[in-house]
Amino acid sequence: MRLLFLGDIIGRVGRKALSISLPALKERMQPDLIIANAENAAHGKGLTPRIAEELWDAGIHVLTLGNHSFDKKDILPLLDDPRVIRPANYPIAVPGHGSGVFSTKSGIPVGVIQLMGRVYMPQTDCPFQKADAILKEMAPQAKMIFVDMHAEITSEKAAMGWYLDGRVSAVIGSHTHIQTADERLFPNGTAFLTDVGACGPHNSIIGMDVRTAMNRFLTGIISPMVIAEGDAVICGCLIDIDERTGRANSIARVRESVPVPPL
Repeated sequence: MRLLFLGDIIGRVGRKALSISLPALKERMQPDLIIANAENAAHGKGLTPRIAEELWDAGIHVLTLGNHSFDKKDILPLLDDPRVIRPANYPIAVPGHGSGVFSTKSGIPVGVIQLMGRVYMPQTDCPFQKADAILKEMAPQAKMIFVDMHAEITSEKAAMGWYLDGRVSAVIGSHTHIQTADERLFPNGTAFLTDVGACGPHNSIIGMDVRTAMNRFLTGIISPMVIAEGDAVICGCLIDIDERTGRANSIARVRESVPVPPL
């Protein structure tokens, strides 16, 4: 089973780049399931029903979120859709799904979980304890389980990877928008990558207009962020998983430049 995970989609440029590049990626890589982090898809913060439909129409099967899950007020009805996965370790009263089991075209079940780190991030429940609770219910339903670990610091992501080694097929980090080069298979068969990167403007500061973002560092004045324009980079990872055991056989980074016409 082959799973393609695409990094944080940033605004219109990221969405346009995916609409341009995804058909060729699918043809070349033949993924059975495509997951993408969409918490920045609506002008850099949040997700809307219209944009979710746009991404599903493009061929993405499951959308994960993160700390910007609730930045757009009109997302609330969308959270009832099981194809939208927000961090599972939000408090129990928070609406939405933190995990789900999805079937590939061939009918193979794949579990998807999103967890959010707690260092320099919004206050949430313990992601490690939440992972234990979800896996207790999900493991009998799916041998292949993918975890999007949405966190700020590398050590917290690595800790989750080691904690879940052998219990899930992959733990892949998201949130920083910068793709790391440490893809590996842990000893018990879990694929790991500290951060998958982002799908968004290439000439930018983590997707934002360079001059606008730089002004924050030069002056200390917090001004509204502006999504950069121009050509894009598509970042992700491709994971091959043994359907019988749920162990990952390989993981490879995906990084492609995409010319994007003026929007």
